[in-house]
Amino acid sequence: MPEKHVEPASSSRFNDYDRIAEGYTAENETSLLNAYYERPAMLELAGDVTGRRILDAGCGSGPLFSALRDRGAIVTGIDASAGMLEMARRRLGADADLRVVDLAGPLPFLDEAFDDVIASLVLHYLEDWGPTLAELRRVLRPGGRLLLSVDHPFMSTLMLRMAGEKPKYFETRNRTEEWTMGGQTGQMSFWDRPLHAMTEAFTAAGFRISVISEPPFVPEAREVFPEEFREITGPRFLCFLFFVLEAG
Repeated sequence: MPEKHVEPASSSRFNDYDRIAEGYTAENETSLLNAYYERPAMLELAGDVTGRRILDAGCGSGPLFSALRDRGAIVTGIDASAGMLEMARRRLGADADLRVVDLAGPLPFLDEAFDDVIASLVLHYLEDWGPTLAELRRVLRPGGRLLLSVDHPFMSTLMLRMAGEKPKYFETRNRTEEWTMGGQTGQMSFWDRPLHAMTEAFTAAGFRISVISEPPFVPEAREVFPEEFREITGPRFLCFLFFVLEAG
């Protein structure tokens, strides 16, 4: 399975997305885990977004922003990486609402400014979800949705075991990786946590859990990536975990 799989971070000052922005953007366009798995699943969860005001929190180079806008949404994108936002600007045009914002801090938006927030593969860069979830709840209207994906806790545990480390599933723990894309190398830092810690953080921030999903790859992925699928067995299929949360 490919290891370099997550969307660009909007939340960790320790990650090097500025350094690998061009290489990452190119790989993300057609990769198995992004283009044939996480992104289609997120769009399916979002459903009909016509006319909805959506915050793409951790928008990176803008692939979800673009897809949501094409479906009729009014989208604002934020990311901590200026390099990734430059990639997004090239994709989306000068009129796209894109802002450099770190999810670990306050958000520059009014209360109840959005119908939906989408946080695609970004919260696992944060050690403490509490302040960020509180801010995302603040900018959502009552009844609004937070749609998010994170590294599956089982997959994170499996990766540590494969690296010869002894994982402690019930702890919130830091994991680092070195990525090389397009000849550019960067250090990435992740915070793994058990499922119960995720759900407790959501409810503490005032969200109701509507959906927990472990979707498959899209059907055509097996034909496009036959070698990778020969390595997939059992629970390794569960790379990401998806949630739909409703603001109370």
